[in-house]
Amino acid sequence: MPELPEVEALAVFLREHAVGHAVARVDVLAISALKTYDPPITALAGLTVTDVTRHGKFLDIDVDGLHLVVHLARAGWLRRREELPTRPARPGGKNPLAVRVHLDDGSGFDLTEAGTKKGLAVYLVRDPAEVPGIATLGPDPLDEAFTVEALRGIVAGRRTQIKGLLRDQQIIAGIGNAYSDEVLHAARMSPFKIADKLTDEEVAGLHEAIVTTLRDAVARSTGRAAQDLKSEKKTGLRVHGRTGEACPVCGDTIREVSFADSSLQYCPTCQTGGKPLADRRLSRLLK
Repeated sequence: MPELPEVEALAVFLREHAVGHAVARVDVLAISALKTYDPPITALAGLTVTDVTRHGKFLDIDVDGLHLVVHLARAGWLRRREELPTRPARPGGKNPLAVRVHLDDGSGFDLTEAGTKKGLAVYLVRDPAEVPGIATLGPDPLDEAFTVEALRGIVAGRRTQIKGLLRDQQIIAGIGNAYSDEVLHAARMSPFKIADKLTDEEVAGLHEAIVTTLRDAVARSTGRAAQDLKSEKKTGLRVHGRTGEACPVCGDTIREVSFADSSLQYCPTCQTGGKPLADRRLSRLLK
């Protein structure tokens, strides 16, 4: 799933390649992906892309005041094409096309989604706050207002596991399963630690790990073509998705805890005092 660094990099990429161009037309092949109908998607034709920004994991394409907002979910992706085919797009294929945006110079971009579990969501709104997921977002961890004191206020009184707290978009925006693993490894913290049990020193260390991990990932991703971002993310991860490999910090074997529809990875030596965590089914707190 694309998280804050990849979505930020996509926003930068589209600002470089789409801003200033008019939308020629939009083809919607997967009606289920389109979550709004007023204004209609046809209203974009003839309007110009003026900016591209990010809200958490949401990509916001400003088209003369109308906002084409995209959430890529688990298996969605954006692919820019220098020249779009003139023939009508067809559904199906390895990465089924959901939405195609044609620009006035013949280029454009596709929104695709692999797999059978569909979550890609596309909204056309007059104000990004009309998108339910954006309206309830927590603070952005790369915002200047996200200070150590702000994080201390977030964890205070929350009897939740820190892994679940980091992934909750209504608490902190933009961090998902992969980067929460990376942050906790950098902070040398167990994913099952209870949030309101963190000491002041641990809160400061967690804040440093959040900001540094995300900024480093953004720096690695920014400037890369959209098609290269997935591989860049995988290459840059130290523990997530690396079960059975050696921890790059201490050399211990990276372990995994599996849940109903996801998993987490961690280093016992770096994070849990050398003790393996009990494998358990996905709890409500880790959704």
